[in-house]
Amino acid sequence: MSPAKPHKILVVDDEPDVEPLIRQRMRRDVRAGRYEFVFAHDGVEALEMLEVHSDVDMVLSDINMPKMDGLTLLAQIPKVDPNLRCVIVSAYGDMDNIRTAMNRGAFDFVTKPLDFEDLKVTIERTLRRVAEWREALASRDRLVVLQNELDLASKMQQSILPTRFPGGSDYRIHGQMEAARAVGGDFFDIVTLQNGLVGVAIADVSDKGVPASLFMMSSRTLLKGAAVGLSDPGEVLGEVNNLLTEDNQGLMFVTVLYATFDPATGAFTYANGGHNSPLLVRADGSSELLPLTGGVALGVMPDYPYAQSAMTLEPGEMLVLYTDGVTEAMNADQEEFGVQRLRAIFAGGVPEGSRAASQAVFDAVHAFAGDTAQSDDVTCLVISRGEFET
Repeated sequence: MSPAKPHKILVVDDEPDVEPLIRQRMRRDVRAGRYEFVFAHDGVEALEMLEVHSDVDMVLSDINMPKMDGLTLLAQIPKVDPNLRCVIVSAYGDMDNIRTAMNRGAFDFVTKPLDFEDLKVTIERTLRRVAEWREALASRDRLVVLQNELDLASKMQQSILPTRFPGGSDYRIHGQMEAARAVGGDFFDIVTLQNGLVGVAIADVSDKGVPASLFMMSSRTLLKGAAVGLSDPGEVLGEVNNLLTEDNQGLMFVTVLYATFDPATGAFTYANGGHNSPLLVRADGSSELLPLTGGVALGVMPDYPYAQSAMTLEPGEMLVLYTDGVTEAMNADQEEFGVQRLRAIFAGGVPEGSRAASQAVFDAVHAFAGDTAQSDDVTCLVISRGEFET
């Protein structure tokens, strides 16, 4: 199939019989719309032609010419179009000039007297290379655009995560998230509720990348709305679950732990939708996982009843909420970080406050994984209770 537009080839040669010869021998290709030829008689004229004909696909140039020879032209062409490909025509056996031409960027060469069958093969090979290179450049440009869009999406995603954290003289809350890709599927949130309560959530969407981030933002918005309107964590998860299952063509789901925390009493009431159990860390460094509440991930089963449980966070204790990007982080030996290593972070002494505790988790995971690429989003949210300076 002929291209919609013929390939334009600039022929540069000072011999007067070259132009009529090429037009005659290539007439069928010209008539078929495969090639279009333009001609110049030296390097200076060739550069002028390139300024006029910006759509030239390749240059076929002799070496020995007046005013500006082919080797000098080769050095000048990248200044006009760095992506233009050039084939050199040289006398048979002139290996010194051919070698110089190839070193200066010539794509290929043919020798005189011209063998037009060989010339056609060389032209086709060069034009294929031009097409491949242009497609590579276009792909690069598309990738740059996509990367810019992903960077923007990442900034948008990070912007919806809390950056200011509640706290007083007797409690601190801090959270952070590192996405495995430009955008991730984990999130955490902190909601100011009535009667001095604080709503806290941590979640992990079933996928990664852009689809997960979109589902994440939708889940986060629904969860925040339900948390403001409903008082019981179990009811909150039930409401969000029903909303997610109404229109879930992508069959995605999200694990969520949502809880209300009373800073005055330390009461922590939680419902767990298939998420990792929070780690209770005591003042002496001992720790245990909170009991599960039997809930399933949200977005899977409509009208599912989510049970809830409660405990009291005593002064000097902290709760560490995390996603499986923490416990399932892998090292070079394909070992998982695991819950025991998470508990070991605090066994030697409890960090001062929630920010220090959260950072200790990230530092431990990074040290364990080493150079192993992060395969999952890593998120941590810590609530600590004690005596703090305000």
